[in-house]
Amino acid sequence: MKKNICTVLLLLFLCICLASCAASFDRGNSSLGYGMMDSVVDFSQIYASQIDGSIQNNESYNEIIQNAFISTQTEPTKAFSLKVDTAAYTNILRYIKSGNVPPVDAVRTEELLNYFDYDAAVEESPDHPFGVVTQIAASPFSEGKYMAYIRVKTAEIATDNLPPSNLTFLIDTSGSMYSYDKLPLVVKAFSLLTEHLTENDRVSIVVYAGSAGVVLDSARGNDKDAIIAALNALEAGGSTAGQEGIQKAYSLAKKNYIEGGNNRVILATDGDFNVGISNTQELKNFISEKRNDGIYLSCLGFGTGNLRDDMMETLSANGNGNYSYIDSLFTAQKVLIEEMGGNLFTVANDVKSQIRFNQENVREYRLVGYENRTMSSEEFDDDNKDAGEIGAGTDVIVLVELKLKEGYTGGHLFDVCIRYKDPDNNASHEAVYTNRDITQTPDKDYNFACSVAAFCEKLRGSSYVNTTVEDIIEYANANKGDDIKGYRAGFVDMMAQYLKLDLHTAE
Repeated sequence: MKKNICTVLLLLFLCICLASCAASFDRGNSSLGYGMMDSVVDFSQIYASQIDGSIQNNESYNEIIQNAFISTQTEPTKAFSLKVDTAAYTNILRYIKSGNVPPVDAVRTEELLNYFDYDAAVEESPDHPFGVVTQIAASPFSEGKYMAYIRVKTAEIATDNLPPSNLTFLIDTSGSMYSYDKLPLVVKAFSLLTEHLTENDRVSIVVYAGSAGVVLDSARGNDKDAIIAALNALEAGGSTAGQEGIQKAYSLAKKNYIEGGNNRVILATDGDFNVGISNTQELKNFISEKRNDGIYLSCLGFGTGNLRDDMMETLSANGNGNYSYIDSLFTAQKVLIEEMGGNLFTVANDVKSQIRFNQENVREYRLVGYENRTMSSEEFDDDNKDAGEIGAGTDVIVLVELKLKEGYTGGHLFDVCIRYKDPDNNASHEAVYTNRDITQTPDKDYNFACSVAAFCEKLRGSSYVNTTVEDIIEYANANKGDDIKGYRAGFVDMMAQYLKLDLHTAE
């Protein structure tokens, strides 16, 4: 009997030792060796283990009150900021992959629409940095209504022709960034970007936890070993002094300012600021003061469980920048390399759109998405009103659902007016485009965009779409187009995963 007890105790002791060794090994890998990990992390397993009812409640989102139909007799124009963020798409994908339905306020329809490439050629304008095309057709998912599709496309700029960059990496190294899908992924993402910089570019690194500090000051872009070594040396620990970090990063970016270049702070965080500014309104006021120095802000969100999406959206909206959610190296490659021009090189500032409806032909309209970007007609005309920034080679998609007057047989429906400022001299410009006639044969770009919007309506539990997820999948799959990079196919796969989740939940 004693022999059996001793054997059990010995086995228990060995198990404890092995567990302790494994924990020590993990801690060792999570400090200086973040950037040296060559294995691929299975983030879906992290998502599945981290998102549950209690942890999910620590994530926060700005409230979205969905746009309703508006009578043209009451309000004949609709104005809003044009801005290209894509964070919502990857964030929603994270939820669905983990077997969870995303929160309603995480579904920003415009960010899903703008995640994708669109195939049709757009004629460049000799007078403006973008071209505009419109299509109007019967709505594929709402009988008796029409959908207007507006596409704003900026010109591509070859990588060799991009201006030099003064980039300040502002990295959250607080304790909340410890997990594998946070700081280790940040290091890999910035290392990936570093490989595409040149000797004309400059890189600085500021980190913040309990306090903020400068890790690297204005290294040349071709000094890749020094930049990557500085990234690999980062460790997570402490509270989150976001305000101090932002202040120091902007100060450093201003000191190293490149005239005529791309001067930008790139913030990588889960947004969980708990030292200094931690209120979104205070943060909005603070960051608004910093945007007049010609320094842009790109926000990269990381991690699961305590993502402060509201903070990130507020920062990007008020700091002349954009917001992307990074869940993998695949997404980092898309955001920082493939779409470098669109995300890091601005060609138009304070871009605002106003749709002016013909009251004789349009009875009611509903802007699809852009709920937190709308503005009054007075604000549209006010050059001091801050709006979105658009980068090189960018697509901005706008959908507007229409109810036409009874007896409509053809004719003008609306004009699209776009106001923007030149990044170089702040001069204000305006462009006006008149819609084409209703078409019976919309192209695949139009059809695919309608599919994306319809799925968003289903995620939001909206009554504005009368169809099933199965029908949306079939329609999107038939309208993938060239889809060279496979993003549209990925969307179809995401809907299929959601369908299984939805059916499972309903049982």
